[in-house]
Amino acid sequence: MTRALSLLDRLPLSMALILGLGLGLSPFLPEPHLWEKLKMLAAGTLTRPLDIFDLFFHAIPFALLLAKLARMAWRSWAQ
Repeated sequence: MTRALSLLDRLPLSMALILGLGLGLSPFLPEPHLWEKLKMLAAGTLTRPLDIFDLFFHAIPFALLLAKLARMAWRSWAQ
């Protein structure tokens, strides 16, 4: 756990933003892919294994970005 937090601390925020916005939302047209998969999940049509994998693949950069922001907030609050 400590090693993962250390890696998260060393990750630049700019890189996490680029990953979150670039990989998380691509392809951008006709709509962001993650948004499409979330709509499928809400509608109950996200059933194919490939679509489920795709949802997780596009959500990982956003999860990393949220973890980085939460870690930064925690560290500033704890000081």
